[in-house]
Amino acid sequence: MATATGVYHRGYASELALRHTRAEYARLALLLAGLLALPFVLSPFWMTVACQAGIAAIGAIGLNILTGYTGQISLGQGGFLAVGAYTSAILVERVGLPTPVGIVAAILVTALAGAFFGLPALRLKGLYLAIATLASQFIILWLVRNWTAVTGGNDALGVGSPVLLGFELGGNFRWYWVILAFGTIAALGAANLFRTGLGRAFVAIRDQDVAAEAAGVDVVRYKILAFAISSGFVGLAGALTAHYTGIVTWERFTFDVSVLYVAMIIVGGLGSVAGSIYGAVFLFILPAGIQRLGMGLRDAVPQLGREIPALQLAAFGLVIMLFLIFEPRGLARMWQRVKDYVRLWPFRY
Repeated sequence: MATATGVYHRGYASELALRHTRAEYARLALLLAGLLALPFVLSPFWMTVACQAGIAAIGAIGLNILTGYTGQISLGQGGFLAVGAYTSAILVERVGLPTPVGIVAAILVTALAGAFFGLPALRLKGLYLAIATLASQFIILWLVRNWTAVTGGNDALGVGSPVLLGFELGGNFRWYWVILAFGTIAALGAANLFRTGLGRAFVAIRDQDVAAEAAGVDVVRYKILAFAISSGFVGLAGALTAHYTGIVTWERFTFDVSVLYVAMIIVGGLGSVAGSIYGAVFLFILPAGIQRLGMGLRDAVPQLGREIPALQLAAFGLVIMLFLIFEPRGLARMWQRVKDYVRLWPFRY
């Protein structure tokens, strides 16, 4: 059904499907097989990287909903991660609620916080909005560090291993499946969001909010909804971070984390759910690979081991710069070009 001249549909069901060609279904099957086999072949080090990248991908999807699809810049992701992490940890450890209830509460509370801090978006755009959301980052961390009675202040908050369906989620192997399940739900939810009127309203606001309002889109309502939905995804990532690491401290949610999430969607591709995942995985594999390489060459080049953090930062900055210059649409666009080349080969177009 896929030809060099396009893909044709014979009904609404075919047109609305997430996959349209046999090649797409084949790639999906290969992806599922790879994800199922991954925990059986990776070393403990790379399993940790995989779990961390999976959690980050959920947060990156949330940020892409706001920035890539709705056009609203946010530099407060670290703060919203903290809201989700502390909410779930406090409700589970101090109140005694079940872990799933704590995670759901973290999503809702973070969504409310995102809607509140998204209010400046009603009057601000571009750089001014970025500065306003940056303020939310510092306000949230200030509250975390000074609201001692609730958060514990500068002291770390311990979180026990959750129990799910009678199994204690200890170790990367079991956590991998939980993170994979949440990540799949987040990716499918975000992909289907933009097949609805709500998602199309977000895209219309991104393209031209004045024209969207003239077409009947309630720009005020949908901007607040974009911040709330985006923050809900980030709150889920924060809650999973708390339970996965077993410890919650404000130092995990600094401004550096906000910059990292912005880099994920830039490298992966703005306005792409798959790009959010690509960017998260890439920016976790890159520093981990540099670390392993440095440790492997430590005996031959002793000074290299001491310079690993600097090399990681340099590689991080270089990658962002190169993508902005040579491929602003990120890894998602690069992968699309590969697929188009294979689909059209031996023709050029």
